[in-house]
Amino acid sequence: MKRFILAAVLLIVVVAICGGLIWFNFFRNKMIEQFFANMQAPVVTISAITVEPAKWTPGIEAVGTVAAYEGVDVAVQAGGIVDKILFKANEHVDENQLLVQIDDAVERAGLVSANTAVAVSQEALSRAQALLQRNVSTVASLQDAQNNLDKAKGALTQLEATLDQKAIKAPFAGTIGIPKIDVGQYVQAGTVVATLQNLERMKVNFTVPEQQLGALKIGQPARFGLTEDDLSFKGAVTGIDPKIDAASRLVTVQAVVDNPNGTLRPGQFIRVRVDLPVEDHVIALPQTAVTISLYGAYVYAVEDAPAKAGDPTKAEPAKTEATKPAEDAGKAASASADGAKPALVAKQVFVKTGRRSGDLIEVVEGVTPGMRIVTSGQNKLSSGSPVAVGNSVVPMKGATANPEASKS
Repeated sequence: MKRFILAAVLLIVVVAICGGLIWFNFFRNKMIEQFFANMQAPVVTISAITVEPAKWTPGIEAVGTVAAYEGVDVAVQAGGIVDKILFKANEHVDENQLLVQIDDAVERAGLVSANTAVAVSQEALSRAQALLQRNVSTVASLQDAQNNLDKAKGALTQLEATLDQKAIKAPFAGTIGIPKIDVGQYVQAGTVVATLQNLERMKVNFTVPEQQLGALKIGQPARFGLTEDDLSFKGAVTGIDPKIDAASRLVTVQAVVDNPNGTLRPGQFIRVRVDLPVEDHVIALPQTAVTISLYGAYVYAVEDAPAKAGDPTKAEPAKTEATKPAEDAGKAASASADGAKPALVAKQVFVKTGRRSGDLIEVVEGVTPGMRIVTSGQNKLSSGSPVAVGNSVVPMKGATANPEASKS
């Protein structure tokens, strides 16, 4: 009998413990579900702008290479010993200024003989003409005298040309480079003396896709700069290659730009922007506002949070949002902490994008004027996320729309 009672008590205890565990697990699950059901999503602080149609300045952007408007490697034309070097590195030289003198003592000695030969031949021709007029000489003698004079003048001209070749002069005004020869050195024809570059004007060679060829014209204004944000040099398109490269599908374009301070140097990379005619009523957003994904491009629009049926806590904040001016983002966060519904939410909107210009991107479809678009902080958002607009930091310069005042 005692054993039966003990067994019954133990059975009752085990059943009570099992029932308690089952009840506890059920109660715990219900509490967890209730907690997550009532938990407010955190409010994300973002920056936003109000979309407004604006003027759009389209352009063709490229990276080019700078070359001197006039630039040559000055070379020796006639071999010999370097007698004088009459320039210094980075010196500005004038057109036809003497740069290097090759020893020409032998040629100058022959110049005296050549001049004498010309003078003697001239006198012989004069005597032959006088004799022919008196019928003492023949026409053949006059022609021989004329031929001898022509030969003497030819020899003199050749000698003068050799002397001129040994006096190396600047073909145009510009900046001369480092001398590559020394006094007393024997140089052959073709030896480079120094490089001469005209740095006051520069040529810029760049390439553009064949699809943009129709927008280019000779004389079109262009801007240049060493960085994308500073296009302070101005010039114009001076040449468009009539042939498109079959491999790259690019066309070569050349422009001329003034370089008064000598900032640009030959061989330097440079940013190029060819400005196209201005267009009105174009919707453009900062590129940070548009997210490109496998499913397409999209933005986040800021909208008033929708009111839920039977939710008395939503009515008053929604009314306040519609009637009160914009406030700081801290009020939205405190309202969420007190259990109130957020006033603003983010909505994902798919868009169709167009051209790009600097930090802006054109939006062709999906965005209309007056919409508020998130420009930063969207990496924490999903469609329906509560947000608070705080524009303490504007992510992009040059946006067409002014940043909107913060709203709670």
